[in-house]
Amino acid sequence: MSHHPHHSSEPTAPSQSTHLKSYLIGFVLAVILTAIPFAIVMNRSFSKETTVALVSALAAVQMLVHLVYFLHMDRSEEQRSNVHVALFSLLVIGIVIVGSLWVMHNLNIHMMY
Repeated sequence: MSHHPHHSSEPTAPSQSTHLKSYLIGFVLAVILTAIPFAIVMNRSFSKETTVALVSALAAVQMLVHLVYFLHMDRSEEQRSNVHVALFSLLVIGIVIVGSLWVMHNLNIHMMY
């Protein structure tokens, strides 16, 4: 029986450092994208509408940061099905939210007057 040395650490070492770097970049961006809206709300620098718009926009950017840096979703062939599932999920969530708001708005109009 021949004994083959186990070389599992050699191919995974660059991958592990790449993942660690990705996680650290994502963490720093997530902290920044959390601190900015916090500062905007605490300082009351903008009107209510502008504050809501800025916080919402930064939340959307932070969602993208999480998808790219923590879930490693990109344009690669391996991730294509994951991206399609995520986009379809966003479409369904959007339809549910917009449809619910539309129904509630119409109910409010027809019931209150």
